[in-house]
Amino acid sequence: MVSASAAAPAASAGARSRRRPRTGARRWAAFAFIAPTCLYALLFYVYPLVSNLRMGFQDYTVKSFYTGVAPFVGWDNYRAVWHDPAFGRTVLNTVLFTAGSLALQFSLGLALAVFFHRRFPLNGVLRSLLLVPWLLPLVVSGTAWRWILETDSGVLNQTLGHPIPWLASTDLALLSVTLVNIWVGIPFNMVILYGGLQAIPAQLYEAAGLDGAGAWQRFTRITLPLLRPVSVVVLTLGLIYTLKVFDLIMVLTQGGPADSSQTLTTFSYDLSFQRLTFGRGAAVGNVLILLAVVFAFVYLRATRDPEGRGAR
Repeated sequence: MVSASAAAPAASAGARSRRRPRTGARRWAAFAFIAPTCLYALLFYVYPLVSNLRMGFQDYTVKSFYTGVAPFVGWDNYRAVWHDPAFGRTVLNTVLFTAGSLALQFSLGLALAVFFHRRFPLNGVLRSLLLVPWLLPLVVSGTAWRWILETDSGVLNQTLGHPIPWLASTDLALLSVTLVNIWVGIPFNMVILYGGLQAIPAQLYEAAGLDGAGAWQRFTRITLPLLRPVSVVVLTLGLIYTLKVFDLIMVLTQGGPADSSQTLTTFSYDLSFQRLTFGRGAAVGNVLILLAVVFAFVYLRATRDPEGRGAR
């Protein structure tokens, strides 16, 4: 009995000593898997973000790239941007572009989601075809639409038989860019909202039909309320994506003519690479970062677990 009891601690100690190397190896293996992702995030997300935040408070010029010296100017870049003659028009364009895009992307996406929620021949094929605008790179979409909307040789004007300056008119440029962005964003809204519709129990519609509810009543009293969480997610993500649209506008109008389609993203580019006032361009970029962070928190709040919310 004594020898058996003495052997038990020795055996457990030996087991612990054998487990320690394995545990250490697992930790190193986990670190090896995580390290590339962390390095990638540091190099391509954290470092550019910190650099942009810093540049927003410096007088960064072309000379600074060679000397590495950029005087600290505090809030002067933000004041200069605020007093820039094009800033007011740019903010208004951004609001109109974002609001118009979100409203029609969501409305048309919801209408298509409801339409495809019914079963009919070629349903899957048509849904797949509608995903094409979302899958194409924005540069490709912008180039295609520029070819369609060209004043003299565009397909649309050739069809209409009248040379309408869709991209060259100060009255139509922003509208044209907004409509193209709506076309790009409709599939995303449709896919997410269609998934939300799939999660609504069919028994609710059947019970409402038995109670005499019409199609509009079922839509307003069942579909819309139950789609509210998904709708918040779609609108929040759409807002973030729309605020950072850059390449589509640059391909179509480059923010012109006369800043009529200039948004905050293209304004930041203009300040940095046209006027070479990198500090002011970074300041506008920091404003966009702040807006994205705010709406990202809204998104996270809207998608957090209801059980966790209750626990809080």
